[in-house]
Amino acid sequence: MNIEIEAKMLLRDPGALEDRLRSLGARQGAALRENNTFFDTREAGLKFVDQGLRLRVERDADGGPDRVTLTHKGPRAHGQLKSRWETEVGVTDARAAAELLSALGFLPVFSFEKRRQMWHLDGCQVAIDELPYLGRFVEIEGPSDEVVLRLRERLGLGSAALIHASYISMLTTHMAQQNIGGQEACFEAPPAERIPSP
Repeated sequence: MNIEIEAKMLLRDPGALEDRLRSLGARQGAALRENNTFFDTREAGLKFVDQGLRLRVERDADGGPDRVTLTHKGPRAHGQLKSRWETEVGVTDARAAAELLSALGFLPVFSFEKRRQMWHLDGCQVAIDELPYLGRFVEIEGPSDEVVLRLRERLGLGSAALIHASYISMLTTHMAQQNIGGQEACFEAPPAERIPSP
């Protein structure tokens, strides 16, 4: 079990941030495409106690094999940055993992795509994310509040408002406000079988 500590901000100029990362000597990591499916009980028991259960299928943008990760996120701690316990397990078969969760009483409640470009600097991971409907964001994840906030300043993001809401919360809220139906947020029309059936 690890503690996830991150600063998330809306990103208005991804190119400028990438230039800044290069100028500071950041190491560019993988460009990724993700599909994230969240599970809960029929009674929304996990949401009620501020926990999350996610099945992520991730692939390098230029191809290659899928990587599948099952993640449990604990309740958020109070503080300036978003912080919560997180346990991740690699699995080999997304469909089998979804079937296992269903057998245990967890059903898919929402799925969304994400495009992510990873960078590494000062002991932190910097992710430039793009989401359907919402646009681009930057997440800085590191070992402590102090390290994350220091890098936020170095990247010229000190005045950017911190976002504590999760992507799933932001997406479901936006879709409800815009009267967009469905349980998925995709860049293109999704295939019907994308979310494993209960």
